[in-house]
Amino acid sequence: MDDSLVAAALRETHEEIGIDPGEVEIAGELDTLGTVGSRFTIAPFVGLLEGRPELSPDPVEVVKVFDVPLAELLADGVHSEEEWEVGLPDFTIQFFELEDETVWGATARILTRFLAHLVDTP
Repeated sequence: MDDSLVAAALRETHEEIGIDPGEVEIAGELDTLGTVGSRFTIAPFVGLLEGRPELSPDPVEVVKVFDVPLAELLADGVHSEEEWEVGLPDFTIQFFELEDETVWGATARILTRFLAHLVDTP
């Protein structure tokens, strides 16, 4: 069992993509959110690294790893929303339509909240 949510996030980051927890400087915490399918609660943190990390994704945990410049995520027309019926009233699904990928679900919800903090919008 982890001592804190930060410790859990750093452990998961190490297990899933191989980043050493000692190399991460925690910059902040985003609001927790629940997942629709698995009913888990995610406590996302923003971390800083000295340089580009050497990643080693665990194929059991991670389907694909890629990076996207913040400018691309903030570009007009990249982000969209849809209302889905998933047993919850007015449940909005976030999407980021990138050149070669579509990011959606919990990852897109976390990105939306992160970007809102960067540009200071509610």
